[in-house]
Formats: sequence, structure tokens, C-alpha cells
Amino acid sequence: MNIVIFTNTYTPHVGGVARSVEAFVMEYRKLGHRVLVVAPEFADMPKDELDVVRIAAIQNFNASDFSVALPFHDQLSDILDEFKPDIVHSQHPFLLGMSALRTARYRKLPLVFTHHTLYEQYTHYVPGDSVTMQHFAISLATRYANLCDQVIAPSQSIADLLQQRGVTSPIEVIPTGVYLEKFADGDGDKVRQQMGIASDAFVIGHLGRLAPEKNLEVLARAVADAVCARPSSHFLVVGSGPSEQTIRDVFAQAGVADRLHIAGILQQQQLTDALHAMDLFAFASASETQGMVITEAMAAGLPVVAFDAPGVREVVDNATNGLLLQQKDPQTLAAALCQLIDHPNQLTALRKGAHLTAEAFAMSRSAARALLCFRSVLDRKPANTKTERDWEDVLAWIKAEWDILSSVAGAGTSAVGSGLFTDSKLADSKK
Repeated sequence: MNIVIFTNTYTPHVGGVARSVEAFVMEYRKLGHRVLVVAPEFADMPKDELDVVRIAAIQNFNASDFSVALPFHDQLSDILDEFKPDIVHSQHPFLLGMSALRTARYRKLPLVFTHHTLYEQYTHYVPGDSVTMQHFAISLATRYANLCDQVIAPSQSIADLLQQRGVTSPIEVIPTGVYLEKFADGDGDKVRQQMGIASDAFVIGHLGRLAPEKNLEVLARAVADAVCARPSSHFLVVGSGPSEQTIRDVFAQAGVADRLHIAGILQQQQLTDALHAMDLFAFASASETQGMVITEAMAAGLPVVAFDAPGVREVVDNATNGLLLQQKDPQTLAAALCQLIDHPNQLTALRKGAHLTAEAFAMSRSAARALLCFRSVLDRKPANTKTERDWEDVLAWIKAEWDILSSVAGAGTSAVGSGLFTDSKLADSKK
């Protein structure tokens, strides 16, 4: 197959969607499929990228680490003509997601959409953030999904939520997998020496983008409490982002700043080494659609203590590979961390469960499931065999534009109206 992927975030950006797209692209190409990625420009982009079209973009939008793609690229149509895609895969319902819809409609190709993100949890990156904006984000994503031939949900929790919100397009659950071999062996002792952490210290770890939607203030307060209660323990954080200072402030206020270690963004072997320097992985986010960093931690043999939330509950099996907490407060999380620090035998048993869970999320399995899904979509909707752009093509283009405008307008109307989403439903989506 020739697969064209439209994504608003891609390497070198560090985030779940970028890493997911990169992993699937690698697997598809290993299996002999051609993949063209359409993505925004970022600072410090890799050189000599294979089959990647970069769209001019506004960098560091609204003081974030995101790039916002501008809607024009003069040569994209010619590139797509040469590539001859069989299927279009969109990763977002807006910006380049709209370009994906235009491309699919104009070229009469099937459109698949992966609903990676609970977009209402990210509206603080947009000027004028409000409850209305959150409702708009939900409605826009729902309407976009219903314009697609197939929706992929990264977890069953998200599939159920999409159906509750009114998505009627077929939904397939396909999580992003983990490369087991990349996380199997690491030099944790080296990282401990670099960070000034004693070899016999207990290390609580965390990996991810350090951003407000990850509930990092609650996580920091919980870990700081545990570190205060267990003097031999430390907190090792891998990642960067706007919430880094929040974490530092919490540890400083607790008087344990010397036991906080923020390693920043690490590449593969350094990342694996850092994970192997940890004894336990802590996670407090409720905005996930899948547990990518959780499965990576488990691939390194780390039990996970996390709040029960979408995307997390599909990976963390309470008392099997970690602890899944129903009470979502710092005190409950701190107590669970202390429990495992005090019970090494329980921790050892959970490590075995973590390894077994990671094996079930192998990347090769996820890619194979996605390709089967694509093939099913193609069988349902045969690819366009026309070679000339005649009047029918022009009509298809106009209809695509109309659907986009109707989707945006309808989402806006729903956001300010009273009949589609209530504040209580929005609150439920954040639990």
C-alpha cells in the first residue's frame, strides 16, 4: 500500500502523537509499504528525511512547543500525484487534518482518523481558553470522525467515549505498541552516578512531556511527600516542558530539592538507561488516550503506580503490574508509592507482571493490526482508478470544502448551544 499520513506533530517534536506516527511509519516501511508523511516544520528538523513533506508553520505557538502548520503548500498536490496514495490517514481533526480530508475527498480515497487526544484537555494552548472552547473541541473532533471512513481509537476507553459522544463511523481499537528490544537492557548505574544518586537509593521515576495537562503538580506533591517520608528515595524525571518549574517549586517547598533530578529529553539508549535507573514509575495524568510511556516503562521492567483513567486502565492491571488508584489525590498516590518502597517482594512480583504486559503491546503487533484495518477499509471502499481531473473531481473538491465549513460551523453552534454537551458531561470526560 501507499499510505499518506497527515499529522500536526512529528519529529523532532517530543510527544505521544509524534512518537506514535514515527513508530508506525517505521513498521509499515519494514513490511514493504510506502509511506508519505505530511507534517509541519519544526526547529532543528532532521536532515535528508525520507518521504516527508514539511509544511511552513508558526513555531512555538502560544508559548508552547507546538508548531502550527499554515494551510498552503504549493507543491503538495504534485507530490501526491507522484506518490499515488491508496489511503489517507489523519492524526488530527484540525489544521493538517483538514488537509487530509480535502485530499481524501478530492482524490476519492478512503480516510482513516486516529483519535489520539482528548482535545478538550489541551484548549489552554489556544488564546481564549474557556468551557465553550472545550465544548467546541469535543464537537469538532466528533463531527470530523463522522466524515471519515474509519476511526482508530488507541484504547477501549476512548472507543467507548467516542461512541457516547456520537461517533457513528466504524471504530477499531489499536494502541501504539512498544519496541521491547529498545528498552530491555540499560545501564541504570551509570545514570545514577551522573545524577548523584546512591546505588542503594530507591528511585521513583517519571517520563513524558512536562505540561499542565499531565497533572504534574499533583504528581510532584505526591512524590515529594513520599520522598519526605522515605529519606532514601529520590525522584528522577525524564522530559521537559512548561511544568518543569512547577515540579521544582513543589520539591523546594517540601525541602527535598536535592532529591529531585530532571534529566531533560533523552534519546533512545540514554532514555533506556534512565528507565533502568528507576525502581518504580509514577503517573498522574488523566488526559491520556493510551499509555505509551507506561508500556515503555513496563518494557524496562518497571511497575507503574497511576490513577485510574482512560488509556491507563487498559495497561495498568492493579496488583498485577502496578497499582491502579481510584482516589485521585496526592495523598493516595504518596501512600501507594510508600507501600511499594516498604514491600520489595511485592515490587519484584509486579516487575514480572510489567514485563508480561509489555510483551502484549509489541509494536509489530500494533502495526499488523493497523494494516489489516487499512486493507478492510480499502475493501469496503475501492480506491479511485481515474486518471483525469474532470468536472466530477471539481465537484468533489467543492463538497470537501463544504463539509469542512459545515463541520466547523456546526461545532461552533453546538459549543454555545445547550443541547449537545453539558458541563457535567465535559466533567465526566476529564475523570
